Amino acid sequence: MQHTIVSREEWLTARKALLIKEKAATKLSDKVNAERLALPWVKVGKEYVFDTPAGKRTLADLFDGRSHLMVYHFMLGPGWAAGCPGCSFLADHIDGALAHLNHHDVTMTAVSRAPMAEIETYKRRMGWTFPWVSLFDGDFNYDFRVSFTKEDLADGKVDYNFTNIDAAAAAEELPGLSAFFKDETGDVFHTYSSYARGPEELICTLMILDRAPKGRNETTIMDWVRRHDEYADKPKGQSCCGA
Repeated sequence: MQHTIVSREEWLTARKALLIKEKAATKLSDKVNAERLALPWVKVGKEYVFDTPAGKRTLADLFDGRSHLMVYHFMLGPGWAAGCPGCSFLADHIDGALAHLNHHDVTMTAVSRAPMAEIETYKRRMGWTFPWVSLFDGDFNYDFRVSFTKEDLADGKVDYNFTNIDAAAAAEELPGLSAFFKDETGDVFHTYSSYARGPEELICTLMILDRAPKGRNETTIMDWVRRHDEYADKPKGQSCCGA
């Protein structure tokens, strides 16, 4: 994009015009957030069991003593050499949030179909500490429409992001974020799910880039993203200390 060079006064005029739209977007976001919180809930009647580093645990156990549970459906299938680069990019932003979430009655965990040993291997490679469990033989990701069988994909259409999409545009694993609440009696409720670009706001790197001069500077969505140990060269520039 070619940018015009203007005086400070002209820039302020353009910036103030944009600020009006930014404030409107913020107010709209607040309204959407309120409507999200007002969504009805669905009681989870099925008992889901997961493999964890501490053994078998139910969905209710994953709350870890808190009343809120956020689940990131991480694209790592059985036998994969590595997790999805986009999911890995998002996961890079989770560890720093854990202390704040945990002290606000929220547990966050990732869930994948890969067996626990493969999850642990990839987690060590990436240096992450957030909870991550396996549903290996379970239905959880299938029921929440982020994992699909070969038969599902052969049907031509799959139900993803609350609509039927062409199976050619899908895969056996897709990303998503789901929210759950556990009440005083131990009943668990599904309160929210978001798919495709829905969880994008969890990636603060993108939020920073959206305000950088060239934005995300990409041809297709996140085409520049690599797993954090796979970037071929050193970052441009130097540290503040010149190291």
